[in-house]
Amino acid sequence: MIEKMTNRPLEGKTILITRAREQSAEFGTQLRSRGAEVIEFPTIEIVPPLNWEDLDRAMDQLASYDWIIFTSVNGVIYFWQRFLERKKGARFPSSIKVCAIGPATANRLREKRVRVDYTPTEFIAEAILEGFEKMAIPGKRVLLARVKKARDVLPQGLRRLGAEVDVVEAYRTLKPRGGSRKLRKILAGGEVDVVTFTSSSTVNHFVDLLKKEELNRFLKDVTIACIGPVTTRTAEGHGMKVRIQPKEYTIPALTSAIVKYFAKK
Repeated sequence: MIEKMTNRPLEGKTILITRAREQSAEFGTQLRSRGAEVIEFPTIEIVPPLNWEDLDRAMDQLASYDWIIFTSVNGVIYFWQRFLERKKGARFPSSIKVCAIGPATANRLREKRVRVDYTPTEFIAEAILEGFEKMAIPGKRVLLARVKKARDVLPQGLRRLGAEVDVVEAYRTLKPRGGSRKLRKILAGGEVDVVTFTSSSTVNHFVDLLKKEELNRFLKDVTIACIGPVTTRTAEGHGMKVRIQPKEYTIPALTSAIVKYFAKK
């Protein structure tokens, strides 16, 4: 019995994953391996831009940039997909320095045989800026390939440091259709112990699917877990009480934080 509890510490817990379907497999596997019942309910869908014009223009002058910054795995996936479509057989310019916001993004770049020159110790935009403050960034050209809607902390901060910044849309996030009724049904049963959020978009889209009074009622006895401080601030802005946030903003760390939370209880 002791061994079972050790190996399956989330036995009897039901955890709702809200991240995009194509990205939920790893998270779900980690939670299930620890005994949790997992419900995958994507509140975002990752899709290409409506048009590639800005990204194409940046790619045509890629070698003129000193730095390119990727703030998510999705940014890498869609940037690389378009790069291969337009630049068949071409190599990523070795003259460009590359910044990845976290280990998952860095690993995806290395899979593409792209050298990663800088990854901050904290996986948020503010930490990227702290690193660039120590570099010779004034006058440098920086390309930021990211989601359509995002905080302006990074580009504004880089410009204040004297960099010339081009922000291009590499992908968009959408709300999946027809989710309100399904989400209500899931939450109304009272079986969900934890709702997890891995980005501000997952929070905002989750909230949009429910009425405010429903949000308060359905989440009254549910533990909210967020991957990092930006996501936590978004959740708290909607009135949620976030009880779980790992020190390292990764899926393995979030999984461990959920395990530790229930171990204490």
